[in-house]
Amino acid sequence: MSEKTRHFGSVVIPLYNEEASLPELYRQLTSVMERTFAAHELVFIDDGSSDGSIDVLRELRGRDARVKIISFKRNYGKSAALSEGFKVTRGDVVITIDADLQDNPDEIPELVAKLDEGYDLVSGWKMQRKDPITKTLPSKLFNLTTSIVSGIKIHDFNCGLKCYRGEVVKRISVYGELHRFIPVIAGWEGFRVTEKKVTHFERKYGQSKFGAARFLNGMFDLATVMFLTRRSTSPLHFFGRVAFVFFAVGGLITFYFLMLWLFGRGLHVRPLMVGGLVMIVIAIQIGSFGLLAELFTSKAERTFAYREYRIDD
Repeated sequence: MSEKTRHFGSVVIPLYNEEASLPELYRQLTSVMERTFAAHELVFIDDGSSDGSIDVLRELRGRDARVKIISFKRNYGKSAALSEGFKVTRGDVVITIDADLQDNPDEIPELVAKLDEGYDLVSGWKMQRKDPITKTLPSKLFNLTTSIVSGIKIHDFNCGLKCYRGEVVKRISVYGELHRFIPVIAGWEGFRVTEKKVTHFERKYGQSKFGAARFLNGMFDLATVMFLTRRSTSPLHFFGRVAFVFFAVGGLITFYFLMLWLFGRGLHVRPLMVGGLVMIVIAIQIGSFGLLAELFTSKAERTFAYREYRIDD
């Protein structure tokens, strides 16, 4: 797509120790953005790099006023970087891309074109991922689980290459490690989400900054997202159902022993009796959690927490 279909485009690039890849990434992005948009900006977020990344970025900014830099004093993580980048974007279309050159900037025009079909977020799908099986296999399991639980039918939630309408990035909030679930968050905010197959390259410089622990963390984060989206409007509906199951089972057990006592069979402390009473107590506690969550939700103006990050000049 060579015609400039949008007035202004923003690219948000989170990075950590990617000194070697930045000049080449800048050249590729500048080329494709000039072909696709009448005007654009490149927003680089240096997430506390310890190499020369910030020096390279400052040199690029000195040559090109369209380059913007956000520099964290320490490493906060990708979600923090994206959150701060989203705040300063001015484009009616926003693209995110990782700085490791594993994604192809030439895919951007086709991602933008998908927005014309009525979608608000287009996520890349690395169908043929150039990573070792120790990363690809857990990733497939994670993506399948997330798709089933969230109801958002895409194959690659964590692809760094995504295209958004500008209003999407101003509406959603990400923190912790919730960047993996941006399509889920956007979908539950009412935005239309789809995906497009994209090329994935082997890493050219450096090495991956993510370890195996992120997959376990991802499952915990998925539970967080589900509570902050699907269950946020009425937490008591969820907690109440769980409490009802515990109370019903515990109540039946207790009723059984009550009938034995009423018909003169004698009442002796048994493990099953204790278990029934414990389940009733648990039901009361879970129900109380639901009430507290309901009170919190009714007073919260926004679903997601807000956090400020220290930013260098």
